Amino acid sequence: RHGLPPSQAMKLLSLALCATTAAGTVYFEEKFADKSWEKRWVPSEWKGDEAGKWSHTAGEWFSEGMEAEATGIATTDDMRHHTISAKMDKAAATTAKPLVVQFSVKHEKKDYSFCGGGYIKLHPKGFDQKKYGGDDEYAIMFGPDLCGYDVSRIHLIFNHKGENLLKEEDIKLDYDDKNEMTHLYTLIVETDGTYEVLLDEVSKASGKLSEEWAFPSESIKDPEQSKPTDWVDTKMIEDPEAKKPEGYDDMPAEIPDPDSEKPDDWDEEDDGEWEPPMIDNPDYKGEWEAPMIENPDYKGEWEHPVISNPDYAPDTYAKYTDLEYVGFELWTVNAGSVFDNVLVTDDKAYATKMAAETWGKIKEGESDAFDAWKKANEPEEEEMDEDMLADPDMEEEEHDEL
Repeated sequence: RHGLPPSQAMKLLSLALCATTAAGTVYFEEKFADKSWEKRWVPSEWKGDEAGKWSHTAGEWFSEGMEAEATGIATTDDMRHHTISAKMDKAAATTAKPLVVQFSVKHEKKDYSFCGGGYIKLHPKGFDQKKYGGDDEYAIMFGPDLCGYDVSRIHLIFNHKGENLLKEEDIKLDYDDKNEMTHLYTLIVETDGTYEVLLDEVSKASGKLSEEWAFPSESIKDPEQSKPTDWVDTKMIEDPEAKKPEGYDDMPAEIPDPDSEKPDDWDEEDDGEWEPPMIDNPDYKGEWEAPMIENPDYKGEWEHPVISNPDYAPDTYAKYTDLEYVGFELWTVNAGSVFDNVLVTDDKAYATKMAAETWGKIKEGESDAFDAWKKANEPEEEEMDEDMLADPDMEEEEHDEL
């Protein structure tokens, strides 16, 4: 059988791949389809023997006939750092075109006590993959952050001049957003300074970067101005003309109960001198306080003068060039999280297409596969014998006899 020389075949393949994404650029795409992923991804030696290991697996359960599509890389060790990275095929940027970051993750061990991050990071050039750790600079961190009942959000952090800026309001996850199924996370950063976060292709948050992160704001309080020392912002004051009435403090807080009577059988020799019980004095008004009046010197609340912020530069917010690496740098209390279908591109339509071809197929029937796995692997509940079912009080009676 005749065929093309290998070099020509590879060239044609490259042209074909370019043609499929002619509308945009795919900077990186990883489906973990076979063992070749190990050539692209480099485990970090940051934690030495204490580092968690990664496995190539679809997990313990998946939809029928979908094992190949559901296979990704999974965390395998509890209470470990799992750190791994890959160099992208082409450096990504956010300056001239949109940036789309997309990946899926299945937290198989997700229960009420599950605790672990599931976020991806984009790193600039000059990155040492072998030493990759928590202190390495990144441009974007994006993905789920889960821990028990208290923490359930989608992290989205941007680096600005060396400072990592968290979103000021959490992107919260609903109950079904954080179950054991495979979920798809998509971030879109537009060139006009807006963003959108999607979960399972449904928008969870969107808006302006300048308004939802602590980037330098358009205006700031004038640092040269401060409240005058003679500024009066006390609205009400005690009436200086008021005086406490004479004898006010002579009024007791409690008085003998005027309605009480000495019992007929009271014996003063045995019981002592009878005294009526004390009750609250209805005429007692408490400690005297001068009435409040409006302060004639009140000037209102002082407002700090505002000036234009010289550091305000929205065209620079989340603007990156030379993003060359993707990485997972995770602390996991519970192992068993499967990461798959990593995509970095400037083509939103291609991201949607890839989602349909991967996550869209993986999720079909996944819930049924999970239920079947649970039924086959979880211990069966002990059945009560017929006598116990017939007489629910028998167990208590037998316990009493013992």
